[in-house]
Amino acid sequence: MDDTYDKPDLATNHHTILIAHRTRFGVNWPGKRCLAKTRRGSPCQKPAITGKGRCQLHGGRSTGPKTPEGLKRLAELNTVHGQRTKERRSEAKALAQANRKIWAQLRERIALMIADGFLPKGYRP
Repeated sequence: MDDTYDKPDLATNHHTILIAHRTRFGVNWPGKRCLAKTRRGSPCQKPAITGKGRCQLHGGRSTGPKTPEGLKRLAELNTVHGQRTKERRSEAKALAQANRKIWAQLRERIALMIADGFLPKGYRP
């Protein structure tokens, strides 16, 4: 049996695909480019996302939901345990404020007790 049948040359095909990817958005590409200023200072040459004017690296992708329904849906999707909800954070702030008031009163009393001689100078709770 003859082993010289026509098989596709995978190495050549792969090389052709790589060349096509590299030159797809080459110098003569007629589409709109991103043109955002890169770190190098030159304009970005990636293709701009349709309707956005920038590529996906420079702000062309979606910035997320804007409507109250979309924001609520996003919050529900991202809530895992509920420990950092707005209500919990406001409760924590209120507790922290009360704690600061208690410590301020305690420092005042300690200062008075040091001044009256009940506690040694340089006392730290």
